[in-house]
Amino acid sequence: MLRLTWVQPEDLLGHELRQAALDGREPSAIAERWKAAGGCEAPARAGASPEPASRYLRLLAEDLLDELADLPSRLADQEPTDLGRITALCPDWPSTPTTAPAPPDALLPRLHAAWLGRAVGCLLGKPVEKLPLDGIRQIAHATGNWPLTTYFTARGLPDDLAAKYPWNRRSATTSLAENIDGMPEDDDLNYPLLNLLLLRRHGRGFTTDDVAALWLDALPAGRAFTAERVAYRNLLCGLEPPRTARHRNPFREWIGALIRADVHGWTNPGDPARAAAQAHRDATLTHTANGVYAAMFTAAVIACAATGTYDVHTCLRTGLTVVPPRSRLAGAVRHAVRLARTTPDFDTVVDELHATHAARHHWVHAVPNTALIAAALTHADGDFTGSVCRTVSGGWDTDSNGATAGSVAALLAGHPDALPERWTAPLKNRLATSVAGFDGTGFDTLAQLTLQEATRP
Repeated sequence: MLRLTWVQPEDLLGHELRQAALDGREPSAIAERWKAAGGCEAPARAGASPEPASRYLRLLAEDLLDELADLPSRLADQEPTDLGRITALCPDWPSTPTTAPAPPDALLPRLHAAWLGRAVGCLLGKPVEKLPLDGIRQIAHATGNWPLTTYFTARGLPDDLAAKYPWNRRSATTSLAENIDGMPEDDDLNYPLLNLLLLRRHGRGFTTDDVAALWLDALPAGRAFTAERVAYRNLLCGLEPPRTARHRNPFREWIGALIRADVHGWTNPGDPARAAAQAHRDATLTHTANGVYAAMFTAAVIACAATGTYDVHTCLRTGLTVVPPRSRLAGAVRHAVRLARTTPDFDTVVDELHATHAARHHWVHAVPNTALIAAALTHADGDFTGSVCRTVSGGWDTDSNGATAGSVAALLAGHPDALPERWTAPLKNRLATSVAGFDGTGFDTLAQLTLQEATRP
């Protein structure tokens, strides 16, 4: 039986009930109706429940999704999605570029490092994606890799532990230390490729409609997940952006827009405001509020790091200037940075973040994952190995978080040669992807293409 993930109405409703409680609506009455009718909670980790609901429950789920969308939110004024309202709430919104543009010969190696760093961080996190925090820790301890210092391995892993905490099914054959042979395909690399293609076609003046058209042209539907898959479905049903982000899309504050933000920062070095605005136009195809803020924050951090002028702490502070200060995301990032600055042991930082966020948020939600990235970068003081290892060791969306932390830390490192060879050599300067025209492309070539967009008038 084909049980397509991330689109089944009975599963979407469970996720929407949780999202409603987070974004200031009161869903309890609707939740009781769903429970009384025999409806179940959404799957905790999988993309679909194992068996389809009855026709009655599916129709009821669709009706209740629409009712939930009509509920008022007490957070609406402090967490808008419109860019004009966002900037009005940000008293320190960057008004001018933070520094003069770097010459191309200085920017190129940083961009090359950033592509490599994104791939390394993603690859480190791939085999343990979806595993609980305790499972990640036990596997790493059992294989002599705790605290993390290199890629995960199955060598020396006891059979009982391997059975209790199985590797990510899709990734284990390509992302363990013993079988890495180039960078395997991952949506965390596909989206930067798509956004590079977006800028090559439309320049920095692209619209959200341009993003949608590009996806329909170049993104296989099966390579989109969570909010992106729902928005893709909405496009095929004839909906227009930004409604594509809102209609029956309970994943609109998850991490999907954040993982698309790097190119917007890479191509606007020293201009976090423009990077954030680009990320906003991209993100609003699929996301709202804190899902959009996570992308804007990331783009601004990366735009600052791409200058080669600032330390990681300044970059993170710059990222917060484009996020409404009373939003949940801003509060979570500030809390994470404070923890990381005042707590010597990073495991303790992670435990506190999980105690704060895990009960209320799905493991792919943007709020806890962005907080973890900020904490790891802070605690590692921007060091490349320290940043990616701390980030992945913190669990949740390990490959996406590792990719973003790797991108930022590699920019700060400034050059591909500054990244340890044990991380970059297995990549073999080769990226696999289903994005047409890019399969097998080298990271050095991707850096050149990115530089062209960063220096385009």
